[in-house]
Amino acid sequence: MTANGHEGGAKTLLWLQSGGCGGCTLSMLCAESPDLLTSLAAGGIELLWHPSLSEASGREAIGILEDILAGKTKLDILCLEGSVIRGPNGTGKFHILAGTGRPVMQWLSDLAPHADYVAAVGSCAAFGGITAAGGNPSQACGLSHDGTIKGGLLGLDFRSRAGLPVINIAGCPTHPNWVVETLLQIAMGDFSEDDMDDWGRPRSYADHLVHHGCPRNEFYEFKASAMELSDLGCMMEHLGCKGTQAHADCNTRLWNGSGSCLRGGYACINCTAPGFEEPHHAFVETPKLAGIPIGLPTDMPKAWFVALAPLSKAATPKRLRENAVADHIRVPPSDRARQKT
Repeated sequence: MTANGHEGGAKTLLWLQSGGCGGCTLSMLCAESPDLLTSLAAGGIELLWHPSLSEASGREAIGILEDILAGKTKLDILCLEGSVIRGPNGTGKFHILAGTGRPVMQWLSDLAPHADYVAAVGSCAAFGGITAAGGNPSQACGLSHDGTIKGGLLGLDFRSRAGLPVINIAGCPTHPNWVVETLLQIAMGDFSEDDMDDWGRPRSYADHLVHHGCPRNEFYEFKASAMELSDLGCMMEHLGCKGTQAHADCNTRLWNGSGSCLRGGYACINCTAPGFEEPHHAFVETPKLAGIPIGLPTDMPKAWFVALAPLSKAATPKRLRENAVADHIRVPPSDRARQKT
């Protein structure tokens, strides 16, 4: 045991919540094989405090924060879930940490320089997210960004004691494994700025697209499009799906072993990106210009899409054309070997 009462070599983790729904914690609790607490223990991560998982409350919980600021307790990883509430008028008084009389945003500003690593868990904590939508009356922002604008609460030049900017484990909510995997990388000393993309998201999941592994990919290839949410076809052309642009591995690292938004019949809304909460159109609507979707697949030039889409549609097999606008498989795949007999 070290002088401050923590196991030697253990990485300490403090988890705070601010302006959000707590959905990232609920998602994280669904971690499996192994479960969350087993994963943290196996990685040598000691949870100092979490508002939903810890027994400590009131004066005892506040004492943990005070001991960190006084240098009595080391802080390796500081996690924030939910956006930073700066209102009204930049005072932060819309969200006071109970029993302290101080805004949570002040606690965050004071604690962050004491942490070796600072992680924003969820798109609210990273960019402002849902809490910043609708005119943003609470002046919500992320730790490192205010929407797409860099800076956020901690400013452009913030670096943790390990020399890293805020790690944005973005998502709404985050996949439990995105959080656990990042924390374990940190605990192993195997996480650096090279492991973050341009938005500060861990590349372990952000180097992928939601499109990868999508069960509707065959429909996408032939531009066989769904017209209603219950249809089986590709939802990019008419129903607002951004899976070809969204950086995440939802369809290859499934939720609870079997699910994703697309597998549940709903279009991807690109929830790992800043500003996803206000696309300026209905989530299930694809904005178009001259009949061409404005949000084209990542890396695809518009000219290529315009040239290839009609060819794909012309080559669409009858099976896909009919199944695309049905809520169940009407035409099964044929068997060429059977046809020859």
